[in-house]
Amino acid sequence: MDVNTLLKINNLTIHYLTEEGVVRAVNDLCLSLGRGETLGLVGETGAGKTTTALGLLRLVPDPPGKIISGEILLDGKNIVTVTEAEMRKIRGFEISMIFQDPMTSLNPVIPVRDQIAEVILLHEKMSAAEALKKADEMLGKVGIDPVRGGEYPHQFSGGMRQRVVIAIALACNPRLLIADEPTTALDVTIQAQVLQLMRSLKTEYNTAMIMITHDLGIVADICDKVAIMYAGNIVEYAEKRELYKNPKHPYTIGLFNSLPDIKLEVDNLKPIKGLMPDPRALPSGCPFHPRCDMAKSECAQSEPPNVTISENHSVRCLLFSGIPTEVKDA
Repeated sequence: MDVNTLLKINNLTIHYLTEEGVVRAVNDLCLSLGRGETLGLVGETGAGKTTTALGLLRLVPDPPGKIISGEILLDGKNIVTVTEAEMRKIRGFEISMIFQDPMTSLNPVIPVRDQIAEVILLHEKMSAAEALKKADEMLGKVGIDPVRGGEYPHQFSGGMRQRVVIAIALACNPRLLIADEPTTALDVTIQAQVLQLMRSLKTEYNTAMIMITHDLGIVADICDKVAIMYAGNIVEYAEKRELYKNPKHPYTIGLFNSLPDIKLEVDNLKPIKGLMPDPRALPSGCPFHPRCDMAKSECAQSEPPNVTISENHSVRCLLFSGIPTEVKDA
């Protein structure tokens, strides 16, 4: 494993075993992240983004969820195989997560200062008084007057609650921060403030970050690299500038085509046809082929390999695999 690589995921598969059938949420996923880098994990609802994040923290609800196979290497240590006691030491200390809804992430009956101090006491050797003092410092860093530390979550606005969640996530200076659509419930102005805060704190702490989102504008603003996720797998991975200038996978191209462009006068956007497939009954071959305008007959039969386009650009598509293809019947 490269010394500059912090996280490497090899062939990760996560299923939910339900009465209605096996939900194949994440399938043979491979991914890597360098120290201090920000990776945008992009995809539609149901692509498997949040399940991937929960898998990294070993928080997939079991039952019904289960990590079926694969490796999650954090600095070379496979955290899939560590004990739950070891994993509790890793959560919040080496890997932290900012969840979608700050109201449900915070305990409504505990003052916010105490909630930050709780994480600090769990992972660092210091007294309760020292932990509370550090909690106040963290509140200051996220733009909240420490005087308000004794207040409860319901006394804060949505943007301020998200700042508290960020303070909790960064309290122990983790090496990896996972942000699961952290601005979804916020208005545009507050979104910009929260993103700017996350960017500055990430730089200050030299923290690597996975930004889970469906918003390509946020990715352009904050990320270094981008992974496009579809039906539980990464279909394209590239540096941000390369992906935006030269997208290869038909799904990625479809995502960009469905965005409005203020430079163009068009009556209608071009959406991707169809819907994300049911993870209990994924199509054969390439899971995107039923929605793909460029699909060939082989796309319904063969699973696409991961093809390296350049040093930092790969795509999972038969169009780039060198396998001869024929146009499918109309």
